[in-house]
Amino acid sequence: MALTPIPITVFTGFLGAGKTSVILSLLPQLPKDYRVVLLKNEFGDVEAKQSSLAAVSEILNGCMCCVLVGQMKTALLEIRDKFRPDRIIVECSGSAFPATLAFQIRELERETENDLKLDAIITVIDAENFAGYEDTSPTARMQASYTDMILINKSEHVSERALDILIDHLNTLNDLTPKIKCDGRNGVEPALLFGLDSKLFLEDDQTDVDHHDEVETATIYRGNPPIPQHGHAHEHDDSDCHCSHSTDSYASHPHAHPAESSGISTAEFIGEIILLNALSSLSKETIWRVKGFVITEKGHFILNWAFGRFDLTLFDDSEQNESEGVVKLTVMGERGEVRRTARKLAEALQAKLR
Repeated sequence: MALTPIPITVFTGFLGAGKTSVILSLLPQLPKDYRVVLLKNEFGDVEAKQSSLAAVSEILNGCMCCVLVGQMKTALLEIRDKFRPDRIIVECSGSAFPATLAFQIRELERETENDLKLDAIITVIDAENFAGYEDTSPTARMQASYTDMILINKSEHVSERALDILIDHLNTLNDLTPKIKCDGRNGVEPALLFGLDSKLFLEDDQTDVDHHDEVETATIYRGNPPIPQHGHAHEHDDSDCHCSHSTDSYASHPHAHPAESSGISTAEFIGEIILLNALSSLSKETIWRVKGFVITEKGHFILNWAFGRFDLTLFDDSEQNESEGVVKLTVMGERGEVRRTARKLAEALQAKLR
């Protein structure tokens, strides 16, 4: 009995466009017995010699999430052999133009006799910021040009007039591809995205683009150092101290008290107000994405900042290794600007630039 081919849906889109949110909004809408594997191509590294998967975990209703650490083709074959899902969803890194990846999937179609098959390339567009990053990024323009479907995300943050202008502009880049507005956090219906049977990249002469020099990254890290001393170097008990205990100085004050709710000592967290002030100073013109982990007085959080908007998501820290640090962030943006801005952010967070 012949097996049903496994369709592959590739999601692309610039840094912070909301690819992960769109993908996660699809999963609860699928039948409970429909098995999906999400492959996160986080670093866009399709040239690595050695494969394969890491951090395989269940995310919802039996759907699995894998992180690519090697060659895409080998990873896809591993997923087929280990899980035999009903569909594979690939989430590209924000700086990736999907041509190279798509060509590899087309090769797999031939090598597996269509057991693995490219179903669609879906591009997610940030309605609020596309005009800004598209001006400086050939990759963003190419992502919008070579796709089977354009999803307009975050449209609730712009006016109807601005949305009309965006759609007109997208039509100048690609007037043949359908454009669908996401319904906020609800995303879109799977039926609109699945079963498209893409005709893109069937030939080997499609245009590729060198995107690797566009985006610069920097890492900010802070372990658990001693609490820095504050302005006046005199010794006294808390009862004698008349220093300000405002929230802004919470993390740096030598007499700051442990956070009662989390049980974390002040040496082991960054004050939330300090974090918010540092993030508000970032320019969305040159910094496009900041993501990683932070510990505040309220607990362990995943930080996801994109073009001036951010989420802090509380996560279970029961298995968190304290040595992993108070601040561990990756900053991404325009080449030539990132390290200077990241250095200022690191200083504000009493962290180091790596």
